[in-house]
Amino acid sequence: MARIELVGVAKRWGNTVAVEDMRTELEDREFVAILGPSGCGKSTTLFLLAGIYAPTEGEIRFDGVRVNEVEPKDRNVGIVFQSYALYPNMTVEQNIMFPLRFVSMEATEAQKQAREIAELVQIEKLLERRPGQLSGGQQQRVALARALIKKPNLLLLDEPLSNLDATLRLSMRSEIRRIQRELGVTTILVTHDQVEATTMADRIICMNDGRIEQIDTPENLYRRPNTTFVASFVGSPPINLVAGSIRESRFVAGERSFPLSGITETAEVWMGLRPELLAVADEGLPATVATIEPMGREILYGADSPLGFLRFLEAAPLPRFSFGDKVRLATVVENVLFFDGTDGGRIDGASLNEFS
Repeated sequence: MARIELVGVAKRWGNTVAVEDMRTELEDREFVAILGPSGCGKSTTLFLLAGIYAPTEGEIRFDGVRVNEVEPKDRNVGIVFQSYALYPNMTVEQNIMFPLRFVSMEATEAQKQAREIAELVQIEKLLERRPGQLSGGQQQRVALARALIKKPNLLLLDEPLSNLDATLRLSMRSEIRRIQRELGVTTILVTHDQVEATTMADRIICMNDGRIEQIDTPENLYRRPNTTFVASFVGSPPINLVAGSIRESRFVAGERSFPLSGITETAEVWMGLRPELLAVADEGLPATVATIEPMGREILYGADSPLGFLRFLEAAPLPRFSFGDKVRLATVVENVLFFDGTDGGRIDGASLNEFS
């Protein structure tokens, strides 16, 4: 398989910057997701790795070898596109074998390999069908088999689950992860769906405006986001961000003031409170229920408080509060995050002493 390095990689079209100063390393057999909103540069990064685009600056290395000028067909990269791009006039078996057309191989051996890959992705009974006779999930498996048949050093997945319904997405997340682990192929998943990224990947590259905001495990992206962007993008429902300032070892927001440890200098900041880490208690910040959103197993509430509008989450099939109910919100103070009000960077060491 392959160890991938991006060293100061940039891609520009004139004054338009798609990717800027990208620096990261992917270990052999690792599953990495590139996560970010539309236009952040994640698909451009995938096309750079595939050889479809050439970098404007920097180097791309596979196992220490520069591949900037290497043609896509010579990189031994497998790609599964969002559209699957299956040939409608070919059978499933012919679609799977298509990448082997440039390989010196007997037809019987190619068929043998196609059937082995088909069994791996569990479509061995569909080999004689054509794409038009398949469901979306079956087409996705065919596209995956076609990408894997040439035993790629690197597997690239460009939002492969976006065309599937919710139930199929759930099952295919597990299937793709199973296949990746079984084959041990270095894999990069491009997605804007944080659930896909956090459930499938060993590490996540979170991108914004062409730059890497943070590279970390799913747990660390959630618990220790480096910036307000990462904090807002990772986590559902999104984090509550409260604008305020630090003055004389206290966090001040509106008419409220909270004792603070770990930082004394005056600064404009954001305080971050995860909705799922806020809970109704006997003592805490006073609030009035303003919105109620049933979400199946959970209820998402919105409440007006002295800090502004705050969301909090409760695990329950039915709401226990009504519009206008008075509640008090509490949290474990160690869960509260602080970010610089200018550049959005996380402030380490700052913690509330109480929340009420």
